[in-house]
Amino acid sequence: MKHSAAFVATAAAVLARSADAHYIFSKLVLNGVASNDWQYIRQTTRATNYMPTKWTNTYDNLTPSDTDFRCNLGSFSNAAKTEVADVAAGDTIAMKLFYDGSIAHPGPGQVYMSKAPTGNVQEYEGDGDWFKVYEVTLCDESGDLTTDAWCAYGMSQFEFQIPADTPAGEYLVRAEHVGLHGAQNNEAEFFYSCAQIKVSGSGSGTPATTYQIPGIYEDTMTLFNGLNLWTDSASQIKTDIADTPIGDAVFSSSSSSSSASSSSSSSSSSTSSSAVASSAAATPSAGAFDWKSFNPWSHYKGSAKFRGRA
Repeated sequence: MKHSAAFVATAAAVLARSADAHYIFSKLVLNGVASNDWQYIRQTTRATNYMPTKWTNTYDNLTPSDTDFRCNLGSFSNAAKTEVADVAAGDTIAMKLFYDGSIAHPGPGQVYMSKAPTGNVQEYEGDGDWFKVYEVTLCDESGDLTTDAWCAYGMSQFEFQIPADTPAGEYLVRAEHVGLHGAQNNEAEFFYSCAQIKVSGSGSGTPATTYQIPGIYEDTMTLFNGLNLWTDSASQIKTDIADTPIGDAVFSSSSSSSSASSSSSSSSSSTSSSAVASSAAATPSAGAFDWKSFNPWSHYKGSAKFRGRA
């Protein structure tokens, strides 16, 4: 019995560490109220839904160079049964993590949008143009680059504004966090998923910079393959960020061009001076864990400047 109790305690510790370390966006927050998991966000078909996407030592053989990098593995198969949320241009919404978790890896967070060309987002695979509406990078350049020097560290959701200039229509909204703790070994970890929304309003803006997914990132970019958070300086990391689309400014509510991002925010709960780069953080709360989809052991298995722009 003593051995059994010790095993249970050890297993519980592993479960807790694994649940904290990995995450996925599963809820859309509208008017301050979180939706059900996967109500408006396309659910992945991965056996363990919150495992990251990487170029090396992959899970489910998915890499950032594959088409499912748009909204996560198999998620398009769930598009038709995923609801479409009604929002207005200028509204502030959020994408919240599964199991009320919090981001436990160092790295930047961003949100992209892409308009469904046919007007029906449930039929849209995301193969059109994407533009960025939110970003958080380094908040404290003198802080610990392996943890809370990053704005997103400890956040449970990304809160952002749908730019007021966004034209009416149906869109995919893709929230993404990039864990850079393994970038020195080409193992940057991407955590992401897509919400389906219908935007109302009279916006007529045109983003100055758009991207294709996949193609937006390449593993030849030092930020994902070569950066070392334990040895590189903050200024080096900022240069590496600038050499990727993560260094580009967000689409502004006030014009069709981009505005400054929130990379110089003072803390992970601060709000950027840009209207489209709010970085509010929420405190995780208790919730019912999805034990059926959780596999605590799966995590332990054994510089070009291409931007992929349209």
